[in-house]
Amino acid sequence: MPVHVAFTASDGASARVGIVVDVIRASSSITQALASGYRRVLCCREIEEAKELRAALGQEAVVGGERTGVMVEGFDVGASPREFATGPKAATLILSTTNGTAAILAAASRCETVLVGSLLNLSAVVAAARGQANGDVAVYCAGFKGGFALDDAYCAGRFVAELEGKRTDAARAAELIAASYPTALEAFEARTYGPPGLETDIAYCTQEDLLGTVPRFARMEGPAAEIIA
Repeated sequence: MPVHVAFTASDGASARVGIVVDVIRASSSITQALASGYRRVLCCREIEEAKELRAALGQEAVVGGERTGVMVEGFDVGASPREFATGPKAATLILSTTNGTAAILAAASRCETVLVGSLLNLSAVVAAARGQANGDVAVYCAGFKGGFALDDAYCAGRFVAELEGKRTDAARAAELIAASYPTALEAFEARTYGPPGLETDIAYCTQEDLLGTVPRFARMEGPAAEIIA
């Protein structure tokens, strides 16, 4: 069975195990939030869906996220993994981001198991995928506004390098991209998209195997994908 990389949302690949990567910053933030004590993360595609869930859950939840890197007006928190490292503000984090939460919802419709991957939890996610996939894995890059994202492609290539199974051409390409940069920071700094001002977050997201947490899709709660550790 193949190991595949979907570089954009238009790639409708399905697999036994899907690994969603939005390394700057949604998948890193979800991993950090669950590692820091949030019980679950509810991933929404739309801002209004997130606000409605926040109103329904009350004190049990906080709502966070961004659009093009900027915290959404009226949200309780943003989308920085460093912000979630300080500990939970509620049991549930409701999250809506430009690219990552939509990618998680798409993968949940195509795969038996969906894991959320980043450099922060690289080895832990690889071990979980190996135990469930039998070589049938698709790494879904969140991308940037529907297009290719170099940072996600680099991170996907790092996963491919550790996974067993026959590679598709896309997986081979991702592995070559990852191998062409000496460090993750150099790969991330080579990208030509995204807002300025995220330098500290970007450096945080380059840390490899900082966490052993493996976020995974549990179920749908209304329009949201529930992610637990």
